[in-house]
Amino acid sequence: MATEFNNGTIEKAYARWAPIYDFVFGALFARARRAAVEAAERAGGRVLEVGVGTGISLPDYARSTRLVGADLSEPMLRKAHARVHELALSNVEGLAVMDAERMGFPDSSFDVIVAQLVVTTVPNPEATLDEFLRVLKPGGEIVLVSRVGADKGLRRMVEKLLTPLTRFLGWRLEFPWARYERWIEQRDGVRVIENRAMPPFGHFSLIRFGKSAGSAATKEDRLEAHVIG
Repeated sequence: MATEFNNGTIEKAYARWAPIYDFVFGALFARARRAAVEAAERAGGRVLEVGVGTGISLPDYARSTRLVGADLSEPMLRKAHARVHELALSNVEGLAVMDAERMGFPDSSFDVIVAQLVVTTVPNPEATLDEFLRVLKPGGEIVLVSRVGADKGLRRMVEKLLTPLTRFLGWRLEFPWARYERWIEQRDGVRVIENRAMPPFGHFSLIRFGKSAGSAATKEDRLEAHVIG
């Protein structure tokens, strides 16, 4: 039977990961982290990093970039606090324990939402994306680094078989691009800016969504993406 995917199981999983997270994932996702930071800084403004974890990406931002971090895991955030203190990252305004689906920020608080390896780890991905939209200012961007699962074929079958194990470890494999498309189609004023394959193995992507500054985008505009690689 697959492990139930809820905040309790996720907290337990990332409490296990906290001592070794940087060692296991640091080099593996370095290029993807840098790409997300670069995208956020091109958009500009105040940045919220959801799922900030151990704060591994915080030193990559320019010291002029105002940052706030949120994460469900207290053990991970303790390491992030230590990193901020040790590196004197004065541009980090705060780090808070929060559920990504129900964050304690007012509407339209941030210019950019960055979420790396988050959407496939939360119990309710679409509700979490909705929460990102709520706290994002009109005209702002959501920048994701996320694994994109297969829609069909052998890889899809393998992902389904591995689901009990990966849920125990704290993430999903079975999350195809079609699921993002369905979410976009049901939301006004959201469009895809970029969907670019990232290492390792091209199974992860840098995904950027834009929130309309004014009138709602058409369905065609929302689904128009610049797919690279």
